[in-house]
Amino acid sequence: MESECRQFVTKISELEQERNEHDLVIKTLTPLPGDRKAFRLVGGVLVARTVESVLPSVKMNRENLVKVLTNLNDMLEKRSKETIEWKQKYNIKTQEEAEMEQKRMQQN
Repeated sequence: MESECRQFVTKISELEQERNEHDLVIKTLTPLPGDRKAFRLVGGVLVARTVESVLPSVKMNRENLVKVLTNLNDMLEKRSKETIEWKQKYNIKTQEEAEMEQKRMQQN
């Protein structure tokens, strides 16, 4: 369960980086005239288009990334709660948690 949570966190950070790149592209293209040439990578091929044809698709891709990020964050939160409940139910502790508890007991 914890490895699934780590996978969610990794994927979320990758998608957040991609969203930030989309934000940068949108910020760069927005003030440009619509008939100006813009290049877009489509399936590994660089394609020349215009700003007015590229900008809407970049915005749509960003919106889709935001939706996916929201879903992944919800799934991560749900899985984290399930993991905590499961650990509490069966009194399961990781090595680190057990060591911290031993140190606390020794200090008291």
